[in-house]
Amino acid sequence: MPTGPSSWSRPIVWALIGMVLIAFLLSSLLGGGKSNQLQYIPDFLDQVNASQVKQVDVYADSHTSKINGEFKDGKSFTTTGPNPLPDKDLQLLKDKGVKVTFHSPSSNLLGQALVWLLPILLLIGFWIWMSRRAQGQITGLMSIGRSRAKTYSTEKPKTTFNDVAGYTGVKQEITEVVDFLKQPGKFRDIGARIPKGVLLVGPPGTGKTLIARAVAGEAGVPFMSITGSDFMEMFVGVGAARVRDLFQTARKQAPCIIFVDEIDSIGRKRGAGLGGGHDEREQTLNQMLSEMDGFETTEGIVMMAATNRPDILDPALLRPGRFDRQIVVPLPEAEERLEILRVHCKDKRLSSDVDLEITARGTPGMSGADLANLVNEAALYAVRRGEHEVHEKDFDDARDRVLMGQRRDSMALSGEEKEVIAFHEGGHAVLAYVMEHADPVHKVTILPTGMALGVTQQLPLEERHIYQRPYIEDSLVVRLGGRIAEELVFGTISTGANNDLVGCTELARKMVREWGMSSRVGPMAWGAQGMVFLGEDLMHSRDYSDETARVIDEEVERILREQEDRAREALRKHRAGLDAVARALLEEETVDGAEVGRLVDEAAGIPTPLRPRTTASTNDKTDSRDLPDSPRPAWRER
Repeated sequence: MPTGPSSWSRPIVWALIGMVLIAFLLSSLLGGGKSNQLQYIPDFLDQVNASQVKQVDVYADSHTSKINGEFKDGKSFTTTGPNPLPDKDLQLLKDKGVKVTFHSPSSNLLGQALVWLLPILLLIGFWIWMSRRAQGQITGLMSIGRSRAKTYSTEKPKTTFNDVAGYTGVKQEITEVVDFLKQPGKFRDIGARIPKGVLLVGPPGTGKTLIARAVAGEAGVPFMSITGSDFMEMFVGVGAARVRDLFQTARKQAPCIIFVDEIDSIGRKRGAGLGGGHDEREQTLNQMLSEMDGFETTEGIVMMAATNRPDILDPALLRPGRFDRQIVVPLPEAEERLEILRVHCKDKRLSSDVDLEITARGTPGMSGADLANLVNEAALYAVRRGEHEVHEKDFDDARDRVLMGQRRDSMALSGEEKEVIAFHEGGHAVLAYVMEHADPVHKVTILPTGMALGVTQQLPLEERHIYQRPYIEDSLVVRLGGRIAEELVFGTISTGANNDLVGCTELARKMVREWGMSSRVGPMAWGAQGMVFLGEDLMHSRDYSDETARVIDEEVERILREQEDRAREALRKHRAGLDAVARALLEEETVDGAEVGRLVDEAAGIPTPLRPRTTASTNDKTDSRDLPDSPRPAWRER
């Protein structure tokens, strides 16, 4: 039940209103009625002389006398006379046989007391309300340094390892921590020491927090969960106080687990950035480091944390004795994606034509959160179509929606623009089909989708974990295919290749600077520039000379020129196939990979000599990562 100011201020207000109403009511009741008001002179005295008055009640006041009386016919009257009444008038009343009753003036003291006491009561009530309000604020201020961690007992968590699909290796390492908390003697007998801290590292959406919740369900010990931002406050020192309170609470409940989500918000490198360090964050981090050094494994406290930015964490946080075990939670593989899809499809009504194995193979690079979103989007598409089950087509449309964006049906393109886009996307598609090491074409469309006017989507035949040089060079050729197709057909180029050129330049620069794929630069690597907010690259932007920078630029240009020439030569050789694919796009707006291969082969008259192969069909869900770093499937946008 709430105990703040709002729980008691409202009854006080209603009580004061009730007191005011009672005061007015009493004054009205004690004041009598006002029926048949008479003037003392001459009306009242005339009635007395006429022997019409039966009795009167005289209420004496300081200056006047209020007279309530009754006539002999039963009617009542009121009048006001002097105080005291003249002797001759009293004698007249006596002579006429009128019964006179005098009342003490103290009979109305209650009403007068209420009138005088009401303002005082109002002031007292207001003072009480203000004092309690101030007390509530002080109580909130005094509790600002308390930890905001949520504590879960053994009965509350519902998530277990059975709810975490895949990640067998991750669950095995986490299970050791759970077993230690349940049976510490087994580890102590053999001399094993459990890590003090376990850091879950992985891309966003891979289920790090879900794994932590599963630990809470499996451990059978108290589980304290908090996010890194819960330590931060506008007052310096509050974060450190909350860290102290967190560990004090954990010691009382030991053995237990402390889980800090998004620890990078407080564990960032100290003393870095444009404006120096952040006092509040650094004090909070210092206190956490001190607390982690202060407790021993015998206390039964295990720290767990999750982050997708391990590169920005302070080195002192990652040293042995603190977070001395890092568990990588990677993007799921094909078998793990299948298990994740089955978990998210438990409550979905699926049609018999849905094959989750094909869907799992076609979604490499997707995290668990992406797969959950994919299943939900498929269900939404089924509802929009008025279906009672989710079909394979719904999964196809949902995957296109997730990977490429929403189709913009309201965008109107002119005939000339559609023709340019058709040849642009046709150039990507033809080169993706004829290049030996390129990923097969899955779908080509000239319908505006997402931020693109047209999309060519490639899906690999198998998942890749490393990329060889021929594959990267063919990827550059495919990226440049749209620009070269416009040049060959229309004799000019347009702004539609902007996204392609950005990706090509970045990929070629990585080949030279990071992957050692240039003979002039040799086996040397320079990583990407550091982040200024961490203090990296603040005073310098590179660690190589101007001469080396010139060589890198020349090598990047050479690589792009060579692949541009390869793209131009291949499109000239398959110009008939390019025209056939462009015409099909103008007629149908969307063409799948199998149709692209058929059109190119028919235009050439014989199967393509470079690489006879079967392209991915609509139901083939295989996918690839978009070079150089993105886990998303590769597609070419105009």
